[in-house]
Amino acid sequence: MLIFCLLIVHSNNTPYRTIRVMPLGGSITYGVGSSDKNGYRQYLQDMLTANGHHVTMVGSRSSGSMRNNNHEGWRGFRIDQIESKARNSVPKLMPDLVMINAGSNDCIQNFDIEHIGKRMDNMLEFVWSASPDSTIILSTLILNLDTEVESRIKWVNNQFQDIILQKQSEGKRIAFVDMHSQGGPKNNDILSDGTHPNDQGYYKMARIWYGGVLDVMSKGFLP
Repeated sequence: MLIFCLLIVHSNNTPYRTIRVMPLGGSITYGVGSSDKNGYRQYLQDMLTANGHHVTMVGSRSSGSMRNNNHEGWRGFRIDQIESKARNSVPKLMPDLVMINAGSNDCIQNFDIEHIGKRMDNMLEFVWSASPDSTIILSTLILNLDTEVESRIKWVNNQFQDIILQKQSEGKRIAFVDMHSQGGPKNNDILSDGTHPNDQGYYKMARIWYGGVLDVMSKGFLP
């Protein structure tokens, strides 16, 4: 039996293969609030393609007008619930890169916030156990217009940054991007529900994700 392998060849004659990217999270990953339901995914794909990178989005769900529209985004789900979905999809799809934005619903529901770091840690470790060669980019949570929820988000973001430092010290293939930074969605980029970005907000998220992807590429974490 003959097996044919398709390689994409870059202009410098270096062979490339398509990088399998899994967007993992809640409704923001799904694209709720964007006019085309693509969220940040179409913007990010366009940025990567324009720079000569070849990606395919993988996941058990699909949404949005973009052709390459698979993902693992679950509206209203907390981190523990998102992990339960990842347990089905990650071993089957074996992503090279997992982009995680999760925890907003934990904050909105005020669900066991004291232990949210442990829940995130559990999900990260599962991804690596199921797909050992995968790289993770973990993001902070974006601004929320509800002051009580926002106070929880700021606390959670600090926990996530501590997790990143710990995992990096362990030599794990992980990077961090800050969606709550100056370059992330601001008040006028958030819909009236206080939680979901509009198209402009999603574009800002895509630019931050793109920087994270370039970071892990520069470290040799991706093929």
